[in-house]
Amino acid sequence: QVQLVESGGGLVQAGGSLRLSCAASGRAFSNYAMGWFRQAPGKEREFVAAISRSGGSTSYADSVKGRFAISRDNAKNTLWLQMNSLKPDDTAVYYCAAASNVWRTVVRTTPTGYDAWGQGTQVTVSS
Repeated sequence: QVQLVESGGGLVQAGGSLRLSCAASGRAFSNYAMGWFRQAPGKEREFVAAISRSGGSTSYADSVKGRFAISRDNAKNTLWLQMNSLKPDDTAVYYCAAASNVWRTVVRTTPTGYDAWGQGTQVTVSS
C-alpha cells in the first residue's frame, strides 16, 4: 500500500496562494490515480481535484475550477495542488488520496474510490 504525506498548508489572506504537496512512498506512484479532497468543520469530506495515473486527465470541483490546479510528477513520487485566489470558503483540512486498479486515463471524484489517504494539512484563509 502506498503511504501519503501532505505538506504546504498554512494561514493565508483571501486572494493569496498556497501550493500543497503530497509525497508518496511504498508502491509505484505511477500505478495510482490521485486526488485532493477537503473537509471543513461540521461538513462532509468533499472532492476538490483529481488526476489520472498518466497525468493526462484531470477533474475539478466547480467551486475551485479556474483557481486550483492539480499536477503530478511520477518520477518524483509527488502530487501537487496549486491554489490561487483563495477564499475563506476554501478553509479546510486538505487530504491527498490514492486509487489503485484504475486505467491510466481514469480520474475518480468520490472518496469511496480511493484506497489510501494522507493525514491531512490545514489550510486557513482569512478575510
